[in-house]
Amino acid sequence: MARLPILMYHNICKNSTDAKGLTLSEQNFEAQLKYLKEKNYQTFHFSELQDLKTSKELPEKSLLITFDDVYKSQLDLAVPLLIKYGFKATFFVPFKYIAGKDFWNTNSLEIMSVEDLKSLDKSIELGLHSFEHKKYHEMSLLEVQEDFDHCKRFIIKHKLNINNVLAYPYGKFPRKKEEKKAFFNVLHQNKMAYGLRIGNRVNKFPFKNNYEINRIDIKGEDSLLTFKRKLKIGKWL
Repeated sequence: MARLPILMYHNICKNSTDAKGLTLSEQNFEAQLKYLKEKNYQTFHFSELQDLKTSKELPEKSLLITFDDVYKSQLDLAVPLLIKYGFKATFFVPFKYIAGKDFWNTNSLEIMSVEDLKSLDKSIELGLHSFEHKKYHEMSLLEVQEDFDHCKRFIIKHKLNINNVLAYPYGKFPRKKEEKKAFFNVLHQNKMAYGLRIGNRVNKFPFKNNYEINRIDIKGEDSLLTFKRKLKIGKWL
């Protein structure tokens, strides 16, 4: 099996003094991409993983880069750097808040518009981040399905190209055995190929469970040394 770290980012800022928690400075993000480039990491889209039959088809230094919430800052600051260093990424969309603000977090950060999403470079793949950005473990199965239905209607109405991969808001999903099984069944019925938690561990590919894929949370306070350690072993828990 091949190692496959998946990095999770959120907001990007110009000023390093504003970098903390879910907000990473443009300078530090570029330093991380430069390191990945120097170490010959190769990035993939989730849609490409679906075409792979065995781990032998995955290069030794493989990586996925993900961004939640499609903030405008990602379009303005992250995308140009991803293009500069030749990396692919997957951006996860909370559809209800397109062209609005992140009410679930700061209620001030701008979310991309439909036009912004359609303008993204081909190196960016789009996935689902639910419709209302609610915690799945607090929702009934009916509410989960209704959320999927809202996503589908939005996607069809606006003719968006969205891959069948879902990042769980807050990384939350049902954990009890029967509830989790029922939740994963809803994902399967809605043709989700992958479901992403947080977990802060490095995955092995092929994945043990396509609906419990780990991502590594990259924080604004992380030094480059911390980033290198997370890339190698995940996060100390």
